Amino acid sequence: MMRQHSIRCFPVASAALMMLLVGSCKREERGFRVQPPAADTSTLPMLTAFHAGPATEPAHLSNPYEQNAYAMSQGKLLYENFNCVGCHFHGGGGIGPPLMDDKWVYGSEPDQIFATIVQGRPNGMPSFRGKIPDYQVWQIAAYVRSLSGLANAQAAPGRSDNMQMTRPPASTPPEQPKQSEQPPSTKMPS
Repeated sequence: MMRQHSIRCFPVASAALMMLLVGSCKREERGFRVQPPAADTSTLPMLTAFHAGPATEPAHLSNPYEQNAYAMSQGKLLYENFNCVGCHFHGGGGIGPPLMDDKWVYGSEPDQIFATIVQGRPNGMPSFRGKIPDYQVWQIAAYVRSLSGLANAQAAPGRSDNMQMTRPPASTPPEQPKQSEQPPSTKMPS
């Protein structure tokens, strides 16, 4: 009788154990259509420090694409397809500033990177306003932040064939970004 009871309880107990194990696993949510933050041009960071009123630090937007592996891999493709590699190479810098270090001239926050891509910057960074849809700009911004270890390491794309001598972005240790000075060519002569 006792053996019959244990035989009947075994499938119920094993089913409960399987439900517990499956429920405790955390998987990445595969949201292929994640809504980017609102990208209204009135909320973009200002290009200069000159503005009316008291000095206030604007609230920065978070980029949900930084938690999404698919969106970041799309950002990587867009980074290459829009020829960002032509100036920034594969994050190491060249004609444009490097994106793999801790020095950011125009800010390292997602909305600041978005503004840089959309508005452009003096001395070389073209404006992509109206040329790239907002959601793709946010995907590129997520990938750019992953190059310096600022995005979610579990969602960051892996190593490309052309980056065999460096660590993949997913294993780049995060560094605290520092505000860098403007390049000498952008400063007004005294």
